[in-house]
Amino acid sequence: MQQKRNIQIIEWEDLDKRKFYSFGVFMTMTIRATVYPATLIRTRLQVQRGKSLYSGTFDAFFKILRQEGVRGLYRGFMVNTFTLISGQAYITTYELVRKYVSEYSEDNTVKSLVAGGSASLVAQSITVPIDVVSQHLMMQGQREHLTRFQLDSTTEIGKPRKMFGQTRNVMAQIFAVDGFRGFYRGYVASLLTYIPNSAVWWPFYHFYAEQLSKLAPSDCPHLILQAMAGPLAAATASTVTNPMDVVRARVQVEGRTSVIETFRQLIKEEGFWGLTKGLSARIISSTPTAIVMVVGYETLKKLSLRPELVDSRHW
Repeated sequence: MQQKRNIQIIEWEDLDKRKFYSFGVFMTMTIRATVYPATLIRTRLQVQRGKSLYSGTFDAFFKILRQEGVRGLYRGFMVNTFTLISGQAYITTYELVRKYVSEYSEDNTVKSLVAGGSASLVAQSITVPIDVVSQHLMMQGQREHLTRFQLDSTTEIGKPRKMFGQTRNVMAQIFAVDGFRGFYRGYVASLLTYIPNSAVWWPFYHFYAEQLSKLAPSDCPHLILQAMAGPLAAATASTVTNPMDVVRARVQVEGRTSVIETFRQLIKEEGFWGLTKGLSARIISSTPTAIVMVVGYETLKKLSLRPELVDSRHW
């Protein structure tokens, strides 16, 4: 006899969509603000040559804090908040595709894999231009010019700060040099990074949650098991996809056009260990991200349940 699933998954048709989107915006913004410093550190580690600036994640954190202050850890954050749009697009696509695939297969791994990959495809089409601009802003303030575009000093000295002034400065430079295509530099590399990452994360998340539920006492709250499964899935997905993430960051920041050539040069200059650059920062950032995302997302779905279903789901 097939074992009954211990942790019930709240599906799209179970949700009150008005509550789902209202709470979802707040949840996404909270996650972005929490993990942004680690994202910035990861990008700087991936783009630097060897260990020219930072020897590792913690060294980068303390040097940025000492040299640039707390604001340095949030360079480019304001423009990055526009990824709220892609966040909502992601969760909507994920839930809708799960519902569609369920008409052909009840296998949860299949539903999670297809839905996760599809959601990432839609989200990255929105996110890449935002990432391109925010990553160039992240790289400002370095002793080395690790980005092609430097802020015009006249926007920094002797004039009042303008909201998104630095962002407009960088966007104007990107458009002047590369045109509209410049905002989608690294798009293929992003798809090759995040589609597999998302496609791997969701099946492993449900897998780990199920395995933990078999080991835990029957009265253990499901949310605790899910909060533990999230980081495990994130670490697995990050390790698998980190090589492509390093290539993606270099393509977008350095203005390269070839994913394959960037990959070859990375191997030539830094060996295969170069493919692990930023992995610790990525896992460090993905762990709290996964916990916050899982707890937030599962709580969001629970709060968004249609009233008649509230008592039918174990919490």
